[in-house]
Amino acid sequence: MKFLDQAKIYIRSGDGGAGSVSFRREKFIEFGGPDGGDGGRGGDVIAECVDGLNTLIDYRYQQHFKAKTGGHGMGRNRAGARGSDAVLKVPVGTQIFDEDGETLLADLTEVGQKVVVAKGGNGGFGNLHFTTSTNRAPRRANPGQVGIEMTIILRLKLIADAGLVGLPNAGKSTFLANVSAAKPKIADYPFTTLHPGLGVVKVDGREFVLADIPGLIEGAHEGLGLGDRFLGHVERCRVLLHLVDVSGEHAGRDYKTIRTELAAYGNGLDQKPEIVALSKSDLVDEATLKAQMERLKRAMRTHGPALAEDEKRRSPLALSAPTTQGVTEALRALASVIGVYRAVEEKEAEARPWSP
Repeated sequence: MKFLDQAKIYIRSGDGGAGSVSFRREKFIEFGGPDGGDGGRGGDVIAECVDGLNTLIDYRYQQHFKAKTGGHGMGRNRAGARGSDAVLKVPVGTQIFDEDGETLLADLTEVGQKVVVAKGGNGGFGNLHFTTSTNRAPRRANPGQVGIEMTIILRLKLIADAGLVGLPNAGKSTFLANVSAAKPKIADYPFTTLHPGLGVVKVDGREFVLADIPGLIEGAHEGLGLGDRFLGHVERCRVLLHLVDVSGEHAGRDYKTIRTELAAYGNGLDQKPEIVALSKSDLVDEATLKAQMERLKRAMRTHGPALAEDEKRRSPLALSAPTTQGVTEALRALASVIGVYRAVEEKEAEARPWSP
């Protein structure tokens, strides 16, 4: 299935049904009076977060969604039927923006979560509603209220516990493939990964979700390479695993490049806890590995996140996904940070007042 993380669609809620002008006409009832019913309410446009979806590809082939109009009122005081809703089924992590792309209308982060994006119009009153002590036979009824039409933008941000960042060809996809059942494309050229990928990782009896995004290059925030549009998929991550290719020219410069792009993107990405590792450590000799490690440590002291207080977290790891060297240590470091955040979230959930 092709990955699609953004879609622009047109929606329209249903118009309300018109009220009815009607009078009782029955044998032996000379002045039956008005009995026109009200119109039914128009259908809503509802966004629902469902399980089993991980892309917005369905909205590439259908961009128009309209709810049904409410039924018109009828005689004998019969109200019109309510119009059926239009339901937009979206994956977990979908954000709904107004047409300007900046006004956030909803953020769906849990399965089963629903939000009414556009309310249907109210039905019109029938002539029975306008009966007064001085006007016993009103001959007027209201038309239904017009529905709301608008263009919205659906933007998907994957829900993952940890995210992989780094330059192109830094070994991110290889790492994900070795620690999970994910099958990303792997090749020895840059920008092999064109779309984000997810994998479930297990270590020491603990599980977490790891996200791999396409590599960044210098100037990505200005649109160079694949740009930084995929960074939104690691915004929700609790911790980042920053992979630096040990076979590159200068590990410190490579690290600084990614940190600069994270800071330019904003949204607190540059302040997230990170685990830093030199990847492909099996490709170089001991002297090269030591030199690259020193360069990386110097860069981390000046460009690393300010909230990394733990000295262990500041110390880079050396790993090789094919030989599994250092992989378990990296996963344990990620699981440790994730565990702290989960414990805080559980404590906050327990402190919240219970409501039926």
